[in-house]
Amino acid sequence: MVTNDFLIHDLVEKYGHERTSLIPILQGVVEVKNYISDLDMTEIAKELDISAAQVFGTATFYSFLDTEPRGKYVIRVCKTITCDMHGKKMIVQTLEDMLKIKVGETTPNKMFTLLETNCLGWCHEGPAMLINEQPFSGLTPEKVHDIINEYMHK
Repeated sequence: MVTNDFLIHDLVEKYGHERTSLIPILQGVVEVKNYISDLDMTEIAKELDISAAQVFGTATFYSFLDTEPRGKYVIRVCKTITCDMHGKKMIVQTLEDMLKIKVGETTPNKMFTLLETNCLGWCHEGPAMLINEQPFSGLTPEKVHDIINEYMHK
């Protein structure tokens, strides 16, 4: 496991010490740890010589930069009106029933986190969801069952 000090330092070395490097560094932390802790934000601020408030503001502004621990697989269901009109509520209900959690929660085994998010760019094939970086569209409750069962056995 990469320690916090080395992770932040390596990301700063990779992306640079400028303010413009902040988002790639934050993304790098999320990629390794699945979220950005307060300690991470403080260390990044020191490395970039900017305020911790600037780092926190940036990290909390973007929905894909999680600032609390998440599951191994983060499921983000599109919450646009288009996806809603195509059955998003059934998809969320199916996910909640299968995972035994509500939107905003993580399973006790830390395997899945279920979130709703703004447009994923797949509304033309809605309802849509992302599991980590993988998009799924044209969802039905049956498709969701198959997809989640596959992730449960990875």
